[in-house]
Amino acid sequence: MPLHVRKLSSRIGARIEGVDLGAVPDPDTVAALRAALNAHKALVLSDVDLDDAGQERVAAWFGELTTAHPNVPAAEGTANVLAVDSETSKANEWHSDVTFVVNPPQLTTLRSIVTTPYGGETLVADAGGAYRDLPASLRALADSLRAVHTNQFDYARPAAATARQREHDQVFVATPYEAEHPVVRVHPLTGERGLFIGGFAKRIVGLSAGDSADLLRLFQSYVTRPENVLRWSWSPNQLLVFDNRITQHYAVDNYDDHPRRLNRVTVAGEVPVGVDGRPSVQLVGDASHYTTVLEVAA
Repeated sequence: MPLHVRKLSSRIGARIEGVDLGAVPDPDTVAALRAALNAHKALVLSDVDLDDAGQERVAAWFGELTTAHPNVPAAEGTANVLAVDSETSKANEWHSDVTFVVNPPQLTTLRSIVTTPYGGETLVADAGGAYRDLPASLRALADSLRAVHTNQFDYARPAAATARQREHDQVFVATPYEAEHPVVRVHPLTGERGLFIGGFAKRIVGLSAGDSADLLRLFQSYVTRPENVLRWSWSPNQLLVFDNRITQHYAVDNYDDHPRRLNRVTVAGEVPVGVDGRPSVQLVGDASHYTTVLEVAA
């Protein structure tokens, strides 16, 4: 059965059909999936028959895997699976994954394990469309800026509501990390420019805390415009794949106390590069135990 791609919105998202995730992947299928990801930034596959090992195997079609997280332990019996569980964390803020390390994941996969009777959607935003929406003067300003990202999120994250969530947050910040990234990242495969900010971005280099917050809020408001956002409502046995280089995502906390769990596997990425060709740098922490650095062909 040939791979079928059906757009979910004009700017972001596509449903993929015709891929046998249990088969040994052929190069043409993997290339077609990568092309669809480059074009649509987020892909949804339904009725997937995968366990944790299967999700790891499919994610590895796109490259070498990271471990689960720099600080948070992997799900039991795995090395690469992070349990995104409502009992320990409700990540109701916009972010790209693990941008506090010098080479964040290039790609994230989320698999539905426990879904909610209502709510619990995952929003995925097109940071490339956001950049194109900026007025020319703001694009030029963004091109020139760099931001420090950190996992020490007390400046931005809501306070944990339960003892298990507080414990999770303490583990999340136990080893501090800071990385300096360009505010505008150039995608290494497509050349597309996108705003590379989100919830882990703490301040803009060379600016005061107040000016940093004002500019980050301004740029972020373009990322989260409704026309840039895919709102995905989960069903059992679905796999969501998104390009972490040029998207942000948000888990909506609108399902009361119902349990919700997604399992996450991420793929190692390269060091981001800005419009001026300057790469990101690690300021605090060593994440080499978490991820290798993807080498991108010139």
